[in-house]
Amino acid sequence: MNASPWIILVAMLLYGVVHSILAALSFKARLRQWLGAHTDRWYRLFYNVFATLSLLPVLALPALLPDRTLYRIPAPWSYLAMAGQVAAALMLIVALLQTDVLAFIGLRQLLEGPKPGGKGKLVVKGFYRWVRHPLYTAGLIFIWLTPTMTANLLALYAGVTIYIVIGALFEERKLLHEFGEEYKSYRQRTPMLIPLRLIRR
Repeated sequence: MNASPWIILVAMLLYGVVHSILAALSFKARLRQWLGAHTDRWYRLFYNVFATLSLLPVLALPALLPDRTLYRIPAPWSYLAMAGQVAAALMLIVALLQTDVLAFIGLRQLLEGPKPGGKGKLVVKGFYRWVRHPLYTAGLIFIWLTPTMTANLLALYAGVTIYIVIGALFEERKLLHEFGEEYKSYRQRTPMLIPLRLIRR
């Protein structure tokens, strides 16, 4: 039995655990106690750089480990799948631009320092009108429309999906803590990942 998919799935889930611990408000508060309040300036950028670099080995595993093809979407359906991936990539870029990109990366905090009260601006326009986490939605659409699916990719995508769903739930707690009733009201009227109102139209 090929153990590659299980290795990839466990690696992805371990990445998710470490990533979630680093993203937790309690960890950030503890780090602030250890290193001082100036950690708020650089933590977001450090977090993003570390998350990206630590993900690269996990993404490399499907290519490095033994694999087998599960299915290939034949033409012309494969062209539709690839068009969907392009649309998902554009959605991700646009949704990112609808936020404060510099703050998302962590450069604004590094250059200007954290905002008074630590509260940013809640974005509810554009793609955020239809789902609360359009970046996650776009990412899920992109990976699951892959025209050629292998056992290793399936394991990776399953791990990514679990990580995204759990990560979104953790992020919801942080946003509720930051925005309070404003986010609670937004959450009540806007789906988390699936644009149900748009589909029903």
